[in-house]
Amino acid sequence: MARLKDRYTSEVIEALKAKFKYTSTMQVPKLEKVVINMGVGEVKENPKAMDSAVSDLTSITGQKPIVTKAKKSVAAFKLRQGMNIGCKVTLRGERMYEFVDKFFNIALPKVRDFRGVSNNSFDGRGNYSLGIKEQVIFPEIEYDKVDKVRGMDIIFVTTAKTDEEAKELLKLLGMPFSRS
Repeated sequence: MARLKDRYTSEVIEALKAKFKYTSTMQVPKLEKVVINMGVGEVKENPKAMDSAVSDLTSITGQKPIVTKAKKSVAAFKLRQGMNIGCKVTLRGERMYEFVDKFFNIALPKVRDFRGVSNNSFDGRGNYSLGIKEQVIFPEIEYDKVDKVRGMDIIFVTTAKTDEEAKELLKLLGMPFSRS
């Protein structure tokens, strides 16, 4: 079992039940999935960029991403409908817990001038999203083999009903929120 999942079942469930006065364990919010999205805008000029983005995301998550395509044509961006514009991965179960554990404990502390993640990135329904400017903070990425530094969006989808419940869940799992 993943280290973080073990911690969730042994400590986090009891702490959330005590704080929010849940009567059943099934009421306790849990992490449902983690979606990692990487936009690859330079694929119009350099078609090989998509291959390196897919390989980076595969090595980070341990799962092959799907390539996302443009839904509409946008003339200002020289974008046609159906063009490849990014890649994304949806993690669930053991892989999700392994990724979240690695992200909280190894990758986030490697961010320059890191003082914690924002408290204001909840969507009102218990989901949290954040952006990362560079993929090189992950230990699987070899800095010498990176062709271009790319950012990614990470969305934590929880079963929490409110942002307060979701924040407490993520805090207990180890997400370093900023003090402000």
